[in-house]
Amino acid sequence: MRETIFLLALASLTSGISLRVIEPMLPRLADDFAVSISSASMAITAYALAYAVGQFVYGPLGDRFGKLRVVTLSLFGAALGSLGCAFAPDLTSLTTLRFFTALFASAPVTLGMAYIGDQVTVASRQSVIAHFVAGTIIGQALGPLVGGIFTDLLGWRHSFLFLAAAFAIVPALMFLRTRSQWAGSGARSSGGNPFTVHLRLLARPRVRYVVSAAFSNTFFFFGAYSFIGAFLKLKFDLSTSLIGIILAGVGLGSVLYTLFVGPLLQALGQRGLVAWGGFICCLCYALTVLTPFWNIALPATIVLGFSFYMLQNTLQTKATEMAPQERGAGVSLYASSWSLGQAAGVATAGLAVGSIGFEPTIIAFGLAYLALGLWLRRNLQKL
Repeated sequence: MRETIFLLALASLTSGISLRVIEPMLPRLADDFAVSISSASMAITAYALAYAVGQFVYGPLGDRFGKLRVVTLSLFGAALGSLGCAFAPDLTSLTTLRFFTALFASAPVTLGMAYIGDQVTVASRQSVIAHFVAGTIIGQALGPLVGGIFTDLLGWRHSFLFLAAAFAIVPALMFLRTRSQWAGSGARSSGGNPFTVHLRLLARPRVRYVVSAAFSNTFFFFGAYSFIGAFLKLKFDLSTSLIGIILAGVGLGSVLYTLFVGPLLQALGQRGLVAWGGFICCLCYALTVLTPFWNIALPATIVLGFSFYMLQNTLQTKATEMAPQERGAGVSLYASSWSLGQAAGVATAGLAVGSIGFEPTIIAFGLAYLALGLWLRRNLQKL
């Protein structure tokens, strides 16, 4: 089981790189395609939307045909999508191909958490999930670095060539090492139309609370985070590589959280995690945009990542508990809400940036994140 979880984490790492690779290259994409930064951010929104759409299908498919089988086969499609992105002639093509890539790249995190839910007891699950999602977290940390460094040294298209190779290698390893387990990694679902399964789950109040919280969590966090890089570029004229390093701080902070999740749970409990996470995140967003010194942004983004996962990891654990008999479908519904929240948050923040500017938008989203943390503390028993 340990090797399988590691390989799923490796698949999630690759998916995480793909998810976050765009942010530092937004100014360059805007220049190359002669569009505004807000328009270029549609490539982020498209990826998040497709990530959500994929979850509606992959969860029930994982329950029916085997979680490991579905993850392995889907990643080969992500390799083809990333290869296409490297040769996109315009923003519309790039956005379309990012959408296509995300449809296939969305399986590892959701089905990985569902697999852990099948194999690990509730008492140990939050810590195991926290360590599993370290793969995604590290990927999200490397994503801005890959995007920033490749854009500066070789051009942004090479970022997607790198991703295409990674998306091809990882499922090949999974095929070789986990194929013998394919028949036993699902078979919990009663079958039926995947959308009918989701509608049935949404009839449960607990499920509705979890997916609503998941949507709000990423709506407010990524609505602000996705424009930090462009803000730093316009205010301080930093290089794309340096912006990538700063944005990678969110991933580093998230990894640090996985190292301290046990003691934090003992000291604060889940209610304390969500309340303090919302407060610290809000403070860091305000500090990042109001400070006159760009180098404050790096420690601030590290703490941003740490505080984000105080909420995120708690919601992930709740997602694995809300529908134990259809865990793949339940977790996929959670992940769909997570992705839709990100897509809607980035789109909404992009409109706000165009209207009122970077600073008011980022601070407003940070304040909303604080309000979410306090609401979760008060209502956590409903999740």
